[in-house]
Amino acid sequence: MKARINSTFFLVALFLLAAIAPGCGVKSEPIPPEAARPQQILDLEAIPERRGIQLSWSRPEQYANGQSMHDLGGFTIMRAEGPDQYQPIVEVPITDQGRFQVASRFTYTDNTAVPNHYYRYEVVSHTSDGYKSLPSNEASLQYIRPQPVIPPAPASAAESANPAPSAPIAHLHAAPPPPLPPVP
Repeated sequence: MKARINSTFFLVALFLLAAIAPGCGVKSEPIPPEAARPQQILDLEAIPERRGIQLSWSRPEQYANGQSMHDLGGFTIMRAEGPDQYQPIVEVPITDQGRFQVASRFTYTDNTAVPNHYYRYEVVSHTSDGYKSLPSNEASLQYIRPQPVIPPAPASAAESANPAPSAPIAHLHAAPPPPLPPVP
């Protein structure tokens, strides 16, 4: 009787093991690390502003291998002054994961930029589990802080009705043609 219980137990255990074994392990082919990184950003732009240098770029929506990406974790903004090496200046986290509507474009203003200095920028995106993209295109500029545009106030009511031109206007005139010779 004991032998029969042991053999029944052994057969049930073997049956369960055979049923579970195909469901264990890797469900798909392994992905090489270079294919799991976000697609490279190629539209980084740098624009001078009064408060600093505004950077803007599009959200990477695919992995480097072309598959759709849903685990974007954030961005590292890199800056170099002149010919110096790039240094990270800020980490920008992604906070819209799982929302119905996600940001398609990102901006960051580097308000530590000093006027009359030459800066170069790159952005590196990363997934939530740490795979990093290749650096973006380089955006560079000589930072000159734009001056605010203040329109002049009219001095009197007459001037506001007929404002003078704000800049001189050059009028070009052609010389009159020479007189025609008399007809014989």
